[in-house]
Amino acid sequence: MTERAPRIRVQRRPVHGVLLLDKPLGFSSNDALQKVKWLLRAEKAGHTGTLDPLASGVLPLCFGAATKFSQLQLDAPKTYEAMALLGVTTTTGDAEGEVLQRREVDPAQLTPERLAAVQAQFTGAIRQVPPMHSALKKDGKALYEYARAGVEVERPARDVEIYALNLALAQSEQAQPAIKIRVQCSKGTYIRTLGEDIGQALGCGAHLTFLRRVETGGIGVERCVTLAQLEAMTEEERLACVQPVQSLLAGHAVVTLNEQDAGRFLSGMRRRGPWPDAGAVAVYAEHPPALLGVAHARQGELIPDRLLSPLEIQQILQGPQGAPCGTEPPKTH
Repeated sequence: MTERAPRIRVQRRPVHGVLLLDKPLGFSSNDALQKVKWLLRAEKAGHTGTLDPLASGVLPLCFGAATKFSQLQLDAPKTYEAMALLGVTTTTGDAEGEVLQRREVDPAQLTPERLAAVQAQFTGAIRQVPPMHSALKKDGKALYEYARAGVEVERPARDVEIYALNLALAQSEQAQPAIKIRVQCSKGTYIRTLGEDIGQALGCGAHLTFLRRVETGGIGVERCVTLAQLEAMTEEERLACVQPVQSLLAGHAVVTLNEQDAGRFLSGMRRRGPWPDAGAVAVYAEHPPALLGVAHARQGELIPDRLLSPLEIQQILQGPQGAPCGTEPPKTH
């Protein structure tokens, strides 16, 4: 009987920052996160919103202290490109499901005027019924678990916002009529449901055959790295792809505190100063330059909201290999 080779235990380390991943097809968001976490040998990680295995595109991954600010990306507007095949509906709203119904599609009926009317119908505030094949929970169980068991449960409609929508007539690879969709939307929008609803409004039904997230919270897919690229890199190159924690705070006002005020702020104390009212403030120490956390300013008071720990700050300053790694705050204008 041959002996098994001993398993090599990965030595984890503190990594703090954000890696912008172009998630590949076939991976769940958590699969992609765990793969990158393993490649970086990171101790703590989280993603910023689920992207279906059949979807690709922008998935910011947060490590260490950056996980404290992942909600900012969860709440951010997102932009998708999708293809909806007309005339065929499925159980899941995408190509993975079983066909429910097939209908003839007359391309002559898909005039620019009709597409424009449907586009207007689904722009602005709309209501969606979440799909059964989704991770939403009911009685502690994900909806897709009910769906797999053949059980359909009632789902209340939800309000979402479609900030911009563009529909264009296209053809699938099988030369069947399809609609190319580009949409910028609020969090909680289901693009599969949007595709189904557009197909219903056109009178022929539809399901998604392609879905790609091209932007989230101002982060475009052109800034992302693929899993294949990461796997081909050296460890140092991978770490160089990790952007600093404060890259999540691009829309925040900036306040820099002296050593005395920085210490007190970090212990949760409010500080007084000549700061205008602001709902989102990134707070830095002057020396050594380091991100302390986020706050809001009201009537001359800087009020802590989410703070880094002294250990996290020390680890960020040292860098993952123990080398100095500065976190110079953005310049105030």
